[in-house]
Amino acid sequence: MTEDKNLWTKSTCAYCGVGCGIEASLDAKGELNIRGDKSHPANFGNLCSKGLALGETVSHDGRLLQPSINGVESDWPTALQHVAEKFSQTIEEFGPDSVAFYVSGQLLTEDYYVANKLMKGFIGSGNIDTNSRLCMSSSVVGYKRAFGTDTVPGCYEDLDTAELVVITGSNLAWCHPVIFQRLKAEKEKRDNLFIVVIDPRETDTCSIADLHLAIQPETDVTLFNGLLAYLAEHNKLDQDYIQAHSEGFDTALEAAQQSSQDLTQVAATLNVSEQDLTTFYQHFADTEKSLSIYSQGTNQSTQGSSKVNSIINTHIATGRIGKPGMGPFSITGQPNAMGGREVGGLANMLAAHMEFGDPEAHQMISDFWQTEQLATQQGLKAVDMFDAINEGKIKAVWVMATNPVVSLPNSNKIIAALEKCPLVVVSDCMAETATTKYADVLLPAQGWSEKSGTVTNSERRISRQRRLLPSPGAAKADWWIICEVAKRMGFADAFTYLHEGEVFTEFAKMTTLGNEDGLKRDLNLIGLTQLDAKGYSQLTPQQWPVTTLQTENIHQRMFTDKQFFTASKKAQFIAVSPTAQKPKNAAYPLILNSGRIRDHWHTMTRTGLSSRLGAHIAEPFVAINPEDAKTLNIENDSLVAINSEQGATLVRAKLTERQSKGQMFSPIHWNKQTAKSANVCNLVSDDNDPVSGQPGFKSTQVNVKKWHYHSEAMLLTRESLDLELFDYWVKQKVEQGYLYRIADNRSPIELAETLQGLLNNKLGKTLQFSTTEQSLQAVHRYAFVKDSKLSNAYITAAQLTTHSLEWLQSVLDLPLDSSIELTLISGIVQGKLAQGKIICACKQVGINTITEAIQDQGCQSLDSIKSCTSAGTGCGSCVPEVSNILADYLENNPHLVTEAVTSNGVEKITVEEFIV
Repeated sequence: MTEDKNLWTKSTCAYCGVGCGIEASLDAKGELNIRGDKSHPANFGNLCSKGLALGETVSHDGRLLQPSINGVESDWPTALQHVAEKFSQTIEEFGPDSVAFYVSGQLLTEDYYVANKLMKGFIGSGNIDTNSRLCMSSSVVGYKRAFGTDTVPGCYEDLDTAELVVITGSNLAWCHPVIFQRLKAEKEKRDNLFIVVIDPRETDTCSIADLHLAIQPETDVTLFNGLLAYLAEHNKLDQDYIQAHSEGFDTALEAAQQSSQDLTQVAATLNVSEQDLTTFYQHFADTEKSLSIYSQGTNQSTQGSSKVNSIINTHIATGRIGKPGMGPFSITGQPNAMGGREVGGLANMLAAHMEFGDPEAHQMISDFWQTEQLATQQGLKAVDMFDAINEGKIKAVWVMATNPVVSLPNSNKIIAALEKCPLVVVSDCMAETATTKYADVLLPAQGWSEKSGTVTNSERRISRQRRLLPSPGAAKADWWIICEVAKRMGFADAFTYLHEGEVFTEFAKMTTLGNEDGLKRDLNLIGLTQLDAKGYSQLTPQQWPVTTLQTENIHQRMFTDKQFFTASKKAQFIAVSPTAQKPKNAAYPLILNSGRIRDHWHTMTRTGLSSRLGAHIAEPFVAINPEDAKTLNIENDSLVAINSEQGATLVRAKLTERQSKGQMFSPIHWNKQTAKSANVCNLVSDDNDPVSGQPGFKSTQVNVKKWHYHSEAMLLTRESLDLELFDYWVKQKVEQGYLYRIADNRSPIELAETLQGLLNNKLGKTLQFSTTEQSLQAVHRYAFVKDSKLSNAYITAAQLTTHSLEWLQSVLDLPLDSSIELTLISGIVQGKLAQGKIICACKQVGINTITEAIQDQGCQSLDSIKSCTSAGTGCGSCVPEVSNILADYLENNPHLVTEAVTSNGVEKITVEEFIV
C-alpha cells in the first residue's frame, strides 16, 4: 500500500451516524484499501471493524445491474417512462395521496432532497417517509418540542471534557465503536470521569462503566422523572436558568413527582438497588459537566418521545445545554439520518427545518421551487404508510435504498401489503433482497464507493462521500433516477441538474429562506450557497450552521446564547408520564429486546459480503439468562423457536449471565437471504409512539421453546446454494465461498445423502471424488476435490455444536496440503486451522490463539495479549471480549492472581484490577 497522499481519496464511511472520515486507494490488484482519515474531526483516523473492512464489501456479487419490469430485463428509458406513466396515471385517477415514497438513511442528502422535492413539491403529497423513522424520529420529536427545532445541541468534543457521561439505551461499544473508543481513552486518562450505563442487559459498553443500572424495559421515563424530582428535592436546580430561559417547569415537575413519588418506589419500579439509584442521582446533581448519550434503546419505544423529553428536562432544569461537556446528545443510527431530517425526508416535516402549518414557510417554498402543488399537510409515517398500502389506499410505492420487509415491524403484514399493491418500484444496488422479491419494477442504483454527495453525522457535520469506483452494469445515482422520472412526469424545469453539486447548492440556498441571519431556524448553510463545481468537489467537513465556508475543523455548540427557536425564544419543559404498557399475555411471558451486533450492519447486504466480519458471530442467536433456560429445558447452543403474536423465528440459544432474567436479546441482521427463519421483525408488533410514529423494537412479548431435530451439518461450497428443502439453515460468507450451518429432521445419514445429491446435481461431472469420505463416531465427512483444490465439503452428525468447526471458515482460501486433508478426514484440527472462533475481526485472531497466549506464553494482561497476538490492536472493539476471556481463565486459575499479589506485596487485588 503506497503512502503517496495523491493516490488517496477522502470520503465518508457507509455505516453509522458517527460519520467517520476514510481514505481510499486502489492497489495494483484493483482492490480498494481503506484507512481512517486522520484529519476528519469525527474520528481522527480511527475506524471500527466494519469501516476497516469496507474495501471487502465492494464486490459486484449479487448486484442489480439492469432495470427490469415485471421480471423482464429492460433499459433505462423504458423503465423510467414506465414508472413515470404509472405514477402519473395513479395520481390522475386516485389523487396525489394514492402514491408514496419510502426512502432511507442510506441515501445521500442530494438524493433525499430531490425525492422530497418531487413528492411534496410537485406530486403534492406528504407521503414520503424514511427508515430513519425506525431509529431516531422520537429524538426529533423530543428536540422539536424542547427547542423549537430538530437541533442536536452538542458535539463530539464534549466527550473530552464531560465529567459525567450517562449512556442510556445505547450499546455504544458495538453500535458506535469509534465514539466508544474515544470515551474509553478519556476514561483511562481522567480520574474525574464517571460513566453510567443504563441498559436492561449487560453489554460490552459496561466494560468502562462505573455504574450499570440494569433497569426494567420501558421504565426510562420513571428513571428520569425521578431524577428531576430528586434535583428539585435537593435544591440542585438552576433556578436562574429556569426562570430566564425556559417555560413549563412547574407542570413538568408536577408530572415527574406524580410518577416518582419517592426514591424507594422508583428503585422498585426500575428493579435496581436504592443505593445504585442514589449514586446516579447524586452524581448528576453534583456534576455540572454532564453529558447524556442516547440512541435506539431510548427511541425505539411506544413512549420514545416521552423518554427523550424526560432526559432533556433534566438538562434544561440544570442549565446544562450549550456549554462544553454537557447536554442531551442523540447518537443517530444511519450515516445520513441527519441529512434526511435536514431536507425534510420525514412525512411530518416540510423541508429544510420548515414545518407544515406555517403559511409563511409554505409561500417561501412554493416560490423557491416555483410550484403551485406544494403539499399542505403531513403525510403518512412508515407504519401507517404500509397500513395504507395494505388497505388499498396507496396504490403505488417507490422504495429507495432500504429493505422494509426485513426492517419494519410485523414483517408478514409488510409482505401482504406489497403483494396487494398494484405498483411497487424498488431502487437498490442489490438484486436479491427480501423486498426486491415483491417489486414490479427494479431500478439499479449505485452503492457506496460509486455514489457522490454529502452526508451529515450525529454532531451536525456535513461530509463528502466521493466516488471511488466505477458503477457496475447500468447502475445510476439515486438523485439522477428520481430526476429522470420527475422530468417524464412533466416537471422537467424543476429537475434539470448537471451534477449532484447543483442539487446541494439549491438545498443550501433553501436553508436561508427568510433565515439569512440564522436567527429563525437552526439549519443555515448560507456559507455554502456560492459553491461552484470545484468548491463542491473539494468540500471539507462543515458543521452547521455554516455562516461562512469553514476552512478548518470547528466544534460549535448550539444555544450558547440561551436563545431557542421557539415562539418565546425559551426552552420548553415537556410534562411526561410513563404510559401503560400492553397487558402481559401469559402465553408470551418473556420480553425480547433486539439490536445490532458488533461486526454487522442492518440486513447485511454489505457487511455480509465480508468474510472477516461474518466470522465473529456467524449465526443468529437469542441470549437467554441461564435460570430462564433451565426452567425451559434449553441448553447452550440448542436451537429454539421464538414465538410472538406476530410471527416466529428459529435461532441458536446462547446462555449468558449478562442477560437479565425474564428478558432475551436477538440481533436484527439475518433475513431470508441469509437464514431460513431468523428475521426478528417477524416477531415485533407494529405498535408505535403516538407522536413520533416510531415502533417499539425493544420489548416484544414472546415465548421460547426448544426445537428438536435429528441431524446437523456444516456445508462448505464455492457457490451460493438454495437450501430451502432443509428445516434450518444459515449462510455465512467465507473466503472464496460460503459456509452453511444446517439442522434438519432427517437422520444424519439421510442428511449426508441429501447433501451429496445436492452437490452432485450442482457441480456435475467435472469433479473427482477424494478419499476423505468416512464415518467416524457417527460423524459423516465428505469432500470434493478438483485440480488439487477443495471445491466443497460437508460434515453431518446428530449434533455438531459440541465440535470445534470454526476452521471450516478458512479452508477454501488455503492450499490443500496434508494438514488440511488430515483435518477434513479426522476432524482433528491441524496447522493454520487451529485458531478457533474469531474474536478480533480486524486482525483475524481466534479464541484458541488468545487462550494459548494466556496458558502457554504467560500473557496475563491485556497489553501482553495484544502484543503477543495482535488481538485488540485494530479498532479495539474486541477488547472487552478479550478481557472476558482472560478474566474467565484467571478466575479458574486463582493461583495466578495470588502469585501476582504476593510478588507485588499487595494485600488484595481483584481479577479486573489484575487484568488492567
